[in-house]
Amino acid sequence: MAEIEIEIDGKTFAAQPNQTVIQVADAAGIYIPRFCYHRDLSIPANCRMCLVDVEKSPKALPACATPVMAGMKVWTKSAKTIAAQRAVMEFLLINHPLDCPICDQGGECELQDLAIGYGSAHSHYDECKRAVADEDLGPLIASDMTRCIQCTRCVRFGDEVAGFRQLGVMNRSEDEAISTYVKRAMTSEVSGNIIDLCPVGALTSKPYRFTARPWELDQAASIGPHDCIGANINVHTRYGKVMRVVNHTSWLADRDRFSYTGLYHPERLEEPMMKMDGQWQAVEWQQAFEFIANQWRDVIAEHGADKIGALASPNSTLEEFYLLQKLMRALGSSHIDHRLREVDVKDQADMPAFPGLSMPINDLAQCDAIILIGSNIQKEQPLAALQLRKATLKGAAIIAINAVDYDFHFPVMMKKIVAPHQFAQVIVEAGDEIKQQLLAKQKICVLLGAQALHHPQASLIRYLSQQLAKQMGAQMGLMTDGANSAGAWLAGAIPHRHAGGEASHHEGLAAQDMLHKARKAYLLMNVEPDLDCANAVLMQEALKQAKSVVALSLYRNPVLDQCADVILPMAAFTETAGTFINVSGEWQSFTGVAKSFASSRPAWKILRVLANFLHVDGFDYASAEEVKHEAAALIHKKEQRVDWSLAAQTFLPCLPGANKKISRIGDIPLYAIDSIVRHAVPLQKMQDLMDPNLLSVRMHPETAGALGLQEGEIVRIRQQASEIELPLLFDRRIALESAWIAGGIAVTAGLGELFGEVEIS
Repeated sequence: MAEIEIEIDGKTFAAQPNQTVIQVADAAGIYIPRFCYHRDLSIPANCRMCLVDVEKSPKALPACATPVMAGMKVWTKSAKTIAAQRAVMEFLLINHPLDCPICDQGGECELQDLAIGYGSAHSHYDECKRAVADEDLGPLIASDMTRCIQCTRCVRFGDEVAGFRQLGVMNRSEDEAISTYVKRAMTSEVSGNIIDLCPVGALTSKPYRFTARPWELDQAASIGPHDCIGANINVHTRYGKVMRVVNHTSWLADRDRFSYTGLYHPERLEEPMMKMDGQWQAVEWQQAFEFIANQWRDVIAEHGADKIGALASPNSTLEEFYLLQKLMRALGSSHIDHRLREVDVKDQADMPAFPGLSMPINDLAQCDAIILIGSNIQKEQPLAALQLRKATLKGAAIIAINAVDYDFHFPVMMKKIVAPHQFAQVIVEAGDEIKQQLLAKQKICVLLGAQALHHPQASLIRYLSQQLAKQMGAQMGLMTDGANSAGAWLAGAIPHRHAGGEASHHEGLAAQDMLHKARKAYLLMNVEPDLDCANAVLMQEALKQAKSVVALSLYRNPVLDQCADVILPMAAFTETAGTFINVSGEWQSFTGVAKSFASSRPAWKILRVLANFLHVDGFDYASAEEVKHEAAALIHKKEQRVDWSLAAQTFLPCLPGANKKISRIGDIPLYAIDSIVRHAVPLQKMQDLMDPNLLSVRMHPETAGALGLQEGEIVRIRQQASEIELPLLFDRRIALESAWIAGGIAVTAGLGELFGEVEIS
């Protein structure tokens, strides 16, 4: 479109014909007050606070809804503009309560700020102010609806961005109010964004409620530590304690916003713990390090360094991964891995520099078609799912091959809901149909999620997905576990490559193999053995037989209490400096913004000092920045790209056997993904609201009927040598010949692999 020129406050500006006055003014740095307008939402023009004086218009016009025209002249500070805006402010304050001293929004309230400039000490109205009943929106959002000015930002966000219609405008005139219609809590995984959107104190953070004032808080930028997107967050602290988390630039998932509530859980470790005569005792750091060093020297002397293994959470920082693998390899072991929930990594030698996405996250919104394979992306990577929703609003087609018919907030054009053991077969058989459906599409992306990643045939699924993508000229991406799987690969926290991607001459064992071929000593970094691994039973058996188990942990854990010899309290992501590399390869460094909890220490420091006690050279680092620079020098020796060139994998069928065995679908619930969210009480309450039947086994009625099972009965589930009992729930979204049994929760920790065969009776 050809640009046009308009005049604002006597200055000429270039504009696009489809822009509005407020958009041009914002781009020019000219402020126009507003309440309902938001750049990422539709324009309702219902607050009228942005009224401006436009030449030849007898009345002031709303800047948000007035399109620009060539030669238009606008005045944002004229007497006519100010009079109109003052009149609107007086109208807005008619019913607004005078409770600023107790309002959580006080000090950062848009209405409060604008009332200073446009309000009056006197009012034409002396009637009683109205009162509106508060809405119970759940454990995350507190409501004071009497303060609401009906800007409808929250309603539009739910409808247009998040895809949930749980809020709407009820009634008219003085009875108009924002309501949930059916009086139920909000269950969206991005619901907390309406707190930031609300320009008054009608919607505030329930966990943060009445705990601090904005002017008391220090703000620092950080990175969300829970998924591979790398959300940009601002952490607010008071006296070194995290008080809340808010978004930095764009939308934020509730998991990133509210997980800080788990940082100060009663189970958080306060000081080093060592098992003496079968009893746990608090010890000094010096004593703990001396004990570990002596114990490991004994293990190495008796069994060799090859009998030592290290497992790390995929949420660890680049610096922590780098030092962990450097220490292990210096001791003589290449058994290092972060892929705790992956069981099939046969194709690891053919993998790219790091498994990820060969495009920026936001470019997903520009795709013409997205094929989801084994992915519940809305719960696994909520911010990426918003990009998919944005793409569908532009006409993109979504195709899903899953074991569950997930209730996405975007339309799915074609779906194949099949049991996990049929994934490989369906990818092959449905290939032609998918290509036919997407003939007119130009930019196509194939995304593999947790079901594909944790599958016992994961390498085959990756190969077949790559072939499908190649045939359609599509890009392929893996939506990996944790916040820093890419960083782990690049830092060398994998058994077959050194930092930077150089192949290891002494290839070690992957995570699952370290359990099948148990080591004599284990170093665990931020791992809860019963909840973070693909096979919790196998993990516990391996730890029990080991002669030394050293854990760096945030929290006390029952399996660590039983199996570990030393537990060292490590700092959380808010208490240490580090770097995450997101799924697109973007390096995101952050600094510690809060005081270390009690006697906890950053994990990179713990590893550095442990290396010193083990007399390993090359660990004289003074800061995390030094570690990062050393790792980066190795990593940047060659270009790090996500180029897929997987070799064909042997087809090993994973078919249900006789004796009524079926495939388990071991999804990890949204708020069970890692230790911090599992200890965030408000998120756990939210999980109960979102999925009240989490502690059950779910099956399609036809599958259950074939087994002679009735809904509601307690069924016995056997997997390998393990057995648990759960109530049975019918769910038609579950694929035939399958049973949905959540992983990552204590109730199901007694079972085996997340996607193995199970027998139900």
